[in-house]
Amino acid sequence: MKVLETDVLVIGSGIAGLSFARKAAAHGRVTLMTKKARAESSTNYAQGGIAAVMAPDDSVELHVRDTLVAGAGLCLAAAVRDLAREGPARVRELMEWGVAFTREPESLSLGREGGHSRRRIVHAGDLTGREIERALLATVAAEPAVTLLEDHVALDLVVATDPATGLARCRGALILDHHADELMVVDAALVFLATGGLGQAYRHTTNPAIATGDGIAMAFRAGARVANLEFVQFHPTALYPAGEAAFLISEAVRGEGAVLRRRSGEALMEGVHPHGSLAPRDVVARAIDAVLKETEDPYVVLDLSPIPRARIEERFPGILAECARRGVDIRHEPVPVVPAAHYACGGVWTDATGRSTLPGLFAAGEVACTGVHGANRLASNSLLEAVVYSHRAAESVAAELSHARRALPAPIDVPFAHAASSEVESPTTWTCMRSELRNLMWHDAGIVRSDQRLAHAATVLDDMQQRVGAAVRRTRPDAALAELRNLIEVSRLIVRSARSRKESRGLHYNRDYPYRDNERCLSNTVLFREDTEETSGWKRLRP
Repeated sequence: MKVLETDVLVIGSGIAGLSFARKAAAHGRVTLMTKKARAESSTNYAQGGIAAVMAPDDSVELHVRDTLVAGAGLCLAAAVRDLAREGPARVRELMEWGVAFTREPESLSLGREGGHSRRRIVHAGDLTGREIERALLATVAAEPAVTLLEDHVALDLVVATDPATGLARCRGALILDHHADELMVVDAALVFLATGGLGQAYRHTTNPAIATGDGIAMAFRAGARVANLEFVQFHPTALYPAGEAAFLISEAVRGEGAVLRRRSGEALMEGVHPHGSLAPRDVVARAIDAVLKETEDPYVVLDLSPIPRARIEERFPGILAECARRGVDIRHEPVPVVPAAHYACGGVWTDATGRSTLPGLFAAGEVACTGVHGANRLASNSLLEAVVYSHRAAESVAAELSHARRALPAPIDVPFAHAASSEVESPTTWTCMRSELRNLMWHDAGIVRSDQRLAHAATVLDDMQQRVGAAVRRTRPDAALAELRNLIEVSRLIVRSARSRKESRGLHYNRDYPYRDNERCLSNTVLFREDTEETSGWKRLRP
């Protein structure tokens, strides 16, 4: 089997992976691997912007307060303070790297989104993610110490015993070059996960097709702890019909004055929350879900008439163009919208420097759980968290490389069959099972849950895991099968986390426990493989 040696392996090419690679290159050789084209990432689809204290009427304290309120009691206060305090410097750094944020005559143009008490959303029109991705790809391409591999799929992390400590350590990853149909091992002193989210676990999602929870699933299988996976944020306003490729209508539209309405015309959020259409996303998504079930309407509408037409054209050119392509002129008619899975607040449990609980493995961005988001992400904190914690992780690279031992263990455990005589399943098999899983998660572990539905999901997912596990052992490596394996793993983790939380908090709403329980449940849900630790497979850690 081919072995590629590097100092640092970065898996994922969004804002977290690219910004980390740019900085890690100062300390050693970096191999940046992405399973699709280099620009395909959730970052590229981010519309709203990046939240940071950049206005004279704003403050770190206000940003911290807004984040803590949105997080419903589960944010780690120290992590939130780090985010708000270091955010402005990271935004200025992006500008130095060539990100062209939208400007007013005298300053940056700042938007406002739900849950924010001030205008602090730095943006590039409504195509912020695309602009950040463009600039970061350019600056990484200029780094000779970075090698970028496209169309390479990570199958599993390589773990070995560190002879210096006697402890398990991440030593690289097993990779499939799915165009060449070739397995390889990347031998790395440090692995940085930046694989993004898990939205493809749900029938409707704003995430790209690559968001299959790979990093979370691989880290868990390798023995790292994961946390708070019951908290999946559903964006309230995806363009209807959502289909397989839901188009997000940014919360910034409501920040400019748009109003959510029932199809009959009444303001949907009136009397539901004091912030109306700019209430936190979990509140808005549940309100829409309730109206859809009450009325049996397929969608509600977003009324942009309070926004001047010239402002719509200036501020939201991307949304204007895409909606027009799908037959809706947002300047003259209300926009049909439905909720869609958008962001995972949980992920690989990390400390303040991006370190996971598995030595040698770091993570940042949506794949990680830093404690910033708690039970609900404040809008536009995600891109900020990615650059702040990627920066913090990059500051640890030199010290990590100085003591890491690089001897690769042999033989490498390969979960997939790889002999020439191995079976090859029809791609239709995995496509059908993937669709079955997404429908199951949407119905049983979506916006509103119940004990009965979660128990049903757990049973079905256990059966799926057995079927796919058997297929993995007899089937040659395949990108579609690898993604399905990870989707099943991460879906089981979501359901397991949700079943353990006997309350409703933030993004997790269980109709059997409709209220918060601060006495027994004010804690983070942390899961780990039972064969890697002596205690039980999940525990509560207070924020």
